Amino acid sequence: MSYVLEPEVAGGWGPGTDADTSVHPPLVRRLVYQFEDWLGDDLLETFPCFVVTTRLAEAIRKSQLTGYSLEPIAITTSEQFVERNPRCSLPDFHILRSHGDGGDFWIGEDYRLVVSDAAFDLLGNFSLKHCMVDKLPPDVK
Repeated sequence: MSYVLEPEVAGGWGPGTDADTSVHPPLVRRLVYQFEDWLGDDLLETFPCFVVTTRLAEAIRKSQLTGYSLEPIAITTSEQFVERNPRCSLPDFHILRSHGDGGDFWIGEDYRLVVSDAAFDLLGNFSLKHCMVDKLPPDVK
């Protein structure tokens, strides 16, 4: 069984993001994630990127999961974030890049993140309270 994930969107592309928007989906070479708010999930999204906290990134690296790479990213906060969360200290984040199908992480035809049973089991140890999860029908990629 595989699972389709729609993570919390806590922000978007910040100043300094390097992306080719002439293609669809955009090719993001360098992501700066600008937080507008954060509800605490360890997996976040800003189309077409998925980002994870360092603690989740470390758990993924220590696992036997395949089909991904992780790179640290810069994060910033908007004025609204600071106003809403004056005492919030954000953790570090990494971009989670999928390397096609055949591994434990891939991007579905509708650009949503799809994960294997093994990846979903690992993710279950982390905060995904605001992530929508659906089982992927067997006949869908």
